[in-house]
Amino acid sequence: MRPAWEEPPSGAGTAAKGAVLTVACLAILFPLWIVVVTSLSSAETIRQAGGLVVVPDGITFEAYRELLSGGQVTRATVISVCVTVVGTLFSMAVSVLCAYGLSRPGSFGHRPMLMTLLATMFFGAGLIPTYLLVQSLGLIDTYASLILPSAVSVFNILVLRAFFMNTAPELIDSARIDGAGEFRILWQIVMPLSKPVLAVISLFYAVGYWSAWFNASIYLNDQTKMPLQVVLNQIVLKGERPTGMSQIINTGQIHTLSVQMAVMVLALVPVAVLSPFVQKHFKKGMLIGAVKG
Repeated sequence: MRPAWEEPPSGAGTAAKGAVLTVACLAILFPLWIVVVTSLSSAETIRQAGGLVVVPDGITFEAYRELLSGGQVTRATVISVCVTVVGTLFSMAVSVLCAYGLSRPGSFGHRPMLMTLLATMFFGAGLIPTYLLVQSLGLIDTYASLILPSAVSVFNILVLRAFFMNTAPELIDSARIDGAGEFRILWQIVMPLSKPVLAVISLFYAVGYWSAWFNASIYLNDQTKMPLQVVLNQIVLKGERPTGMSQIINTGQIHTLSVQMAVMVLALVPVAVLSPFVQKHFKKGMLIGAVKG
């Protein structure tokens, strides 16, 4: 709703905004269109187009069928899904507990802990000390190395803390009078009132785990444990072929470019599906959580 003192936009201004938004949308959607269409095109169509396909000429799901037939990509997809689910649950549990403790002014070690967390946002140990720490903990070549080194984001904790501090003190005091402990207050009062920020932070963690490839590339040596993003890097950037598809690609039934684009689509689908459901919480979850407190 426009404030009373703000003048309505002119026709030229409205048309210019519409044109800019249209160009921006096309700039975003056109590359995605090319990726999806190429992944659904036959080898003959890709050869006729000389590479990426813009105008489809028939649809085939052969690339997806072969990728998900139980080979390397299928295994990597399952690994990525499991790491994302487990990692997001673990990160949210740690972040919520830490943020709630820091949101209570009288909690033990409140100020030193907060200052320590803030310091880690500006000063980091670096790659080599982090690798040595992961190695000393025996996490090399384990799935835990994909979760623990990046399990907590201080920024997310601060956003959660600010939102928790905005909870009405009367509700917490009345719960304490009724005999509720801190965990019950957090679970039954604070968290239900904080659904917007919890949804947004969960999406942040989930996208981070799903898109991560760096930890796997340096902490994992076993190719059978690689997540989807590492396999995507190997197929698209390094030109390697997924296990189990070499003979099919050699026969010309499936074009290599179609396989590469199909893997990219598989990597994009979860984020594209989840984002619209969380979009409505962004304004309330992020802006209020980041400004108040």
